[in-house]
Amino acid sequence: MTTAEGEFPHGHKRFVPIMRDLMKLHSDKNHDYASGGDPLGNFKRVAAILALYPGLDPSHPVVVAITYALKQVDAVLWSLAKNIKAKVEGRGKRLDDIAVYAVLARILDEEEGVEQVPEVRKDDQAGF
Repeated sequence: MTTAEGEFPHGHKRFVPIMRDLMKLHSDKNHDYASGGDPLGNFKRVAAILALYPGLDPSHPVVVAITYALKQVDAVLWSLAKNIKAKVEGRGKRLDDIAVYAVLARILDEEEGVEQVPEVRKDDQAGF
């Protein structure tokens, strides 16, 4: 490997080392998201899911939260399908992220004043 100074003599001395760190992070995350498949597969699979909903506003905050969750759902499913041992975030962490995004989506809905379905009380549940 050539030195950053010899290979890239112009620019800030920290730029190349930071870029190398980012390339390592990219590689490790790509291992987790796409090992054995398309390096952009996570984006394409989530996009395919979102395409199932014509008229969906991608700028709606709830849609953004759900999209973040879908990214994690896809990563969990891919890791299960390909038996991947994660380098950056394991399935447990991703499942926690999904739960957090779901709660955030609910809060966003509540703040928007979306009508919530009333909860069924235990004494209202016949036979359950």
